[in-house]
Amino acid sequence: MSLIVVGTMAYDALETPFGKVDKIVGGSATYAAYAAANFVQPVQQISIVGNDFEEAILDDLHSRGVQTEGVEKVADKPSFFWSGRYHLDMNSRDTLVTDLNVLADFNPQVPESYQGSEFLLLGNLMPKLQKQVIDQLTTRPKLIVLDTMNFWMDSALDDLMVNLKLVDVLLVNDSEARQLTNEFSLVKAARKIMDMGPKYLIIKKGEHGALLFHEDSVFFAPALPLEDVFDPTGAGDTFAGGFMGWLAKTGDISFQNMKTAIIVGSAMASFCVEKFGPQRMQELTKAEIEARIQQFVNLVQFDIELV
Repeated sequence: MSLIVVGTMAYDALETPFGKVDKIVGGSATYAAYAAANFVQPVQQISIVGNDFEEAILDDLHSRGVQTEGVEKVADKPSFFWSGRYHLDMNSRDTLVTDLNVLADFNPQVPESYQGSEFLLLGNLMPKLQKQVIDQLTTRPKLIVLDTMNFWMDSALDDLMVNLKLVDVLLVNDSEARQLTNEFSLVKAARKIMDMGPKYLIIKKGEHGALLFHEDSVFFAPALPLEDVFDPTGAGDTFAGGFMGWLAKTGDISFQNMKTAIIVGSAMASFCVEKFGPQRMQELTKAEIEARIQQFVNLVQFDIELV
């Protein structure tokens, strides 16, 4: 099985209550690839980078089974750059700088070698660019997952609505689900969103876990209580990468297996927040991943006898 990941590869400057870093690799596709590559190879990356993007990062991704034939390298412009400051609750943040740089000219192209991939993850990106990738695929993947955010609901809603009819799974957080549907109840919001096109819906609730909806079925995965949350940047992208990595590894897109994939994605996201940027993802071992997934299993496992 193979997985195409579409999204940004960038540099971030981050400030949290626990520290500050002026420049560290980031981007939705970067985080997703680091997570997914623990479960499936190849991960086939589609993105764009500038003249400042370190070759060492690309080499590190290559060593993990990430293919970068679909990553455009621009010689005369820097990479996409984002700077943000997180508040004490670590859930809210202020964007300080957004420099599109090469991203302003991004024209994603699907290499011939990527054709026939069974799984497609459309990371958070302009909806028109997400659709451009779908339109280039000669064979529809077994599963298409789309991640989006409130910014695109504000600025490109019509394009987003077109995409919802083309994908199988939508990933949003709780506030975005409410914005998209004008419903406070997440159950009502889920019904409306699935009527828009996706067969499955995942609503991320940060430190409060995630919900998976399909038809009349609902599954809730808790978040692991962590002693230290150092930097939440990229946690949602890491979740998506872990989720898709597991599905691509198993080839099973049933609701039952998606439950497991949600736990795997949650486990990967719980690692991501432990250090700045993708640093924790770069040093992960298989044993650590297995132990963390078992922690999630233990968190929700119980026996009960009804009298």
